[in-house]
Amino acid sequence: MTREEKKQVIDGLTESLGTPGAVYLADYTGMSVEVTQKLRKECFEKDITMLVVKNTLLQKAMEASGKDFSPLFAQLHGATAVMFSQNNNSPAKLIKGFQKTSDKLKLKGAYVEESCYVGAEQLEVLVNLKSREELIADVVALLQSPIKNVVGALQGNSGQKIAGLVKALEEKKA
Repeated sequence: MTREEKKQVIDGLTESLGTPGAVYLADYTGMSVEVTQKLRKECFEKDITMLVVKNTLLQKAMEASGKDFSPLFAQLHGATAVMFSQNNNSPAKLIKGFQKTSDKLKLKGAYVEESCYVGAEQLEVLVNLKSREELIADVVALLQSPIKNVVGALQGNSGQKIAGLVKALEEKKA
């Protein structure tokens, strides 16, 4: 690979690393071509971009991205697949699901929402991370809950009691 080709790879990776979203590093050592093709297909179906790059080029791109990937540098050895996703936990769910049929794919680390997760033992934590859309839905549900309780109280039997109390208070005033 010429210097110009390496520079193009680094520039492309730096651009991908600079965009918002999650970055996962996985070890795919020992995977057959058939299993690798299956993994690539699942990544495509879940809107995850998977690249296999040289570790030195990836580290240079990480350093140039402006984000702090330094805790992941120790994981840049052996075969490394990089997964990019707009959804924080999609790659983790894919890796966990893939491990049910093949023990060859292992999480090395991830960079999600300005935080680094290092090691395969972090997979469960990453699977349970909520996506941005899930967090927004939770907040909306929390905001709607008191309103629903008031409307429900006014529509049910207690709503009739409240109306009766208000009427009694009006009559008492008059």
